[in-house]
Amino acid sequence: MELCSPLHSLFSVDLSFSAAISHLPLHSYVKSSQSRRPNPRRRALAVASTPPPEAPPNSPQRLLRELAERKKVAFPKKKVPPRRFILKPPLDDAKLTQRFLNSPQLSLKSLPLLSSCLPSARLNNADQTWIDEYLLEAKQALGYPLEPFDQLDDGNPAKQFDTLLYLAFQHPAPDCQRANAKHVRNGHSRLSFLGQYVLELAFAEYFLQRYPRESPAPMRERVFELIGKRNLPKWIKAASLHNLVFPYDEMDKMIRKDREPPAKSVFWALFGAIYLCFGMPEVYRVLFEAFGMDPEDENCQPKLRRQLEDVDYVSVEFENRQITWQDMAAYKAFNCIYCRKSLISHFVISVQPPQDALFAHPRLFRACVPPGMHRFRGNIWDFDSSRKVMEALRYPLPMNDRIPEITEARNIELGLGLQLAFLHPSKYKFEHPRFCFERLEYVGQKIQDLVMAERLLMKHLDAPGRWLQEKHRRTLMNKFCGRYLRDKNLHHFIIYGESVQDRFEYNRRLRNPATTAVQQAIHGLAYTVYGKPDVRRLMFQVFDFEQIQPKAV
Repeated sequence: MELCSPLHSLFSVDLSFSAAISHLPLHSYVKSSQSRRPNPRRRALAVASTPPPEAPPNSPQRLLRELAERKKVAFPKKKVPPRRFILKPPLDDAKLTQRFLNSPQLSLKSLPLLSSCLPSARLNNADQTWIDEYLLEAKQALGYPLEPFDQLDDGNPAKQFDTLLYLAFQHPAPDCQRANAKHVRNGHSRLSFLGQYVLELAFAEYFLQRYPRESPAPMRERVFELIGKRNLPKWIKAASLHNLVFPYDEMDKMIRKDREPPAKSVFWALFGAIYLCFGMPEVYRVLFEAFGMDPEDENCQPKLRRQLEDVDYVSVEFENRQITWQDMAAYKAFNCIYCRKSLISHFVISVQPPQDALFAHPRLFRACVPPGMHRFRGNIWDFDSSRKVMEALRYPLPMNDRIPEITEARNIELGLGLQLAFLHPSKYKFEHPRFCFERLEYVGQKIQDLVMAERLLMKHLDAPGRWLQEKHRRTLMNKFCGRYLRDKNLHHFIIYGESVQDRFEYNRRLRNPATTAVQQAIHGLAYTVYGKPDVRRLMFQVFDFEQIQPKAV
């Protein structure tokens, strides 16, 4: 090896090492030691070329650095995909079977929906630590007894309330490893996915009965002002739950984009857990008692609009009376297995509705179908189209009524409700505002969303809430809902006004939203007359909502 000194490297350069070395930097360093003031031109030329080398040009370090730079250009480093996207070998049948058998999601065969919302793995020590430290505070704020619920009977859905309440508060946080565990993260997102549709249905039923003469547009504004994402942090703080949602931050000093998503996620998941364990009566109690919501507050009032004059009378139970949330909770208690007997007592089995009840939800039916619909009995649609629509929908359902008059009365009301579900607002709305399908469509859309959400939760046990939300949205798109009705050739029975008959007949853009609205109104009528099982039957047996079929060529 040739030895060289720094002085020798300044004057003798071997150009075979690097082709990037020019003569200009070399001449810029070979200067006379006697010249104190350098030439400005030569100095600028040296600056503009290349900076002085850190090491001698023939040093091994410089050569290795140049080779590394050339290797980067010729062979760029490939990005390795994240670990969660790398395909893993599938589990064998024995391990997969053992995994599902050990999962809490299959522990409750009698309650499939509740079982599907349990965590996919058993809670560990970190989860139990949070439960021991903070769960009593959450129960006290919501008005529940402090005793553990897991000591109840196995057939009581409230036995799983401690687990679901823990999952409801575990919103994903970047600095919390416990909440980012897969079984906790997926359990919280699935509860949140269910809770949003529970809240929508609860407020739809409540406002339809509280304001029997209002159109759905003001009701949607009331719901948005109550549980819109901007107001949810306010309700979380009103119930003294902000310290559990934001344990390390002060909620009032946080910016909106950091404060609203966690509050919304926890709020929805909380009511998903309450609905699964205690039913809809407890949802109303927590909304209006624990959170203190007031539908008559001035901030929750809808916009002023021109109101059509409603000359038709309403049912007797709504005349000159606004129902309260206590009335709604007592009314909904007939349709759930477990209800709350008092504010601090334990949970007991409620009284079931009588066998000869005319409707599954009689008061909701009266709020959506006005009594004046009886004037349409025996008209042309009732004589010609009602029978064909009932045959397509497989109505009426067989019911074991001890009194024949009950069966006859239910079938008459069902026929009038079907006629109202096919009655477009262009026909009678300006003279009789409630003689159209708008109110049935409103409740039908909400129960349709809830039924599909429950179906997806029970069908996809391992799916997170975000995937279920996208699947839900794509399945219930308006163009698909209208297509299901048109595939059954039921869109020919829609009653339009004479002024718009020709436009709707030859304009697809006007006709398709109308078919979607009629589809949702049929679901609303099925819910009020026969209950949620009939909505499932229509969606998955008659119209086959889960199978999106292409158009016939």
